[in-house]
Amino acid sequence: MPTSQDMTTELDPGLLDALQHQVAVFARRAEQTRLGGTGQLRNSMDRAAYLLLNRLDQEGPMGVKALAAGMGIDSSTVTRQVAPLVDTGLVKRTSHPEDGRAVVLQLSPRGLSRLEEVRSSRRQLMVEVTEGWTPDERESFCSLLTRFNTALSARQSAHTGGPVAESAAPSTASSATPSAALSAGPSANEGPAEGPSESAPTS
Repeated sequence: MPTSQDMTTELDPGLLDALQHQVAVFARRAEQTRLGGTGQLRNSMDRAAYLLLNRLDQEGPMGVKALAAGMGIDSSTVTRQVAPLVDTGLVKRTSHPEDGRAVVLQLSPRGLSRLEEVRSSRRQLMVEVTEGWTPDERESFCSLLTRFNTALSARQSAHTGGPVAESAAPSTASSATPSAALSAGPSANEGPAEGPSESAPTS
């Protein structure tokens, strides 16, 4: 069976360089705009906060461990990231419906309202960025990007021994579109975005 090193040798190095470069540019651009923040600071939101709120909206109330497992990150990271969301009233801690001793995290009405504001802004951004694209092109890009993110999560899981993060894509009728799915940006457990020049690497 060919190894990843063998495959790297067989594939076009120039194409691989271009791919990693474009991924780096995308990560930087996503961070700079917060996919909705540029010129719209009211609707900007930290990437980790968006993914946490979206997960709670789609999956319902859950404990820290379940939330961490679903996102493919450790519990301490979730605890740290959710603290400011609780402090600002976007998330609330409640008792587990079946076990009063356990505490679960739940999206508050204020959190849902804020999440919908950001989603609306990001949908509009996706419309603007993909203006001129055909529906098939949007669908194909979304499918490939989802596949790419899934592969990254699986690779990270294999290296760390942790769970593979599952995608909690919006499921409502108004947001279950390729444009909405694209708005999540890089994953919550991604490190700082790199900042290379936007010019394509020379071959």
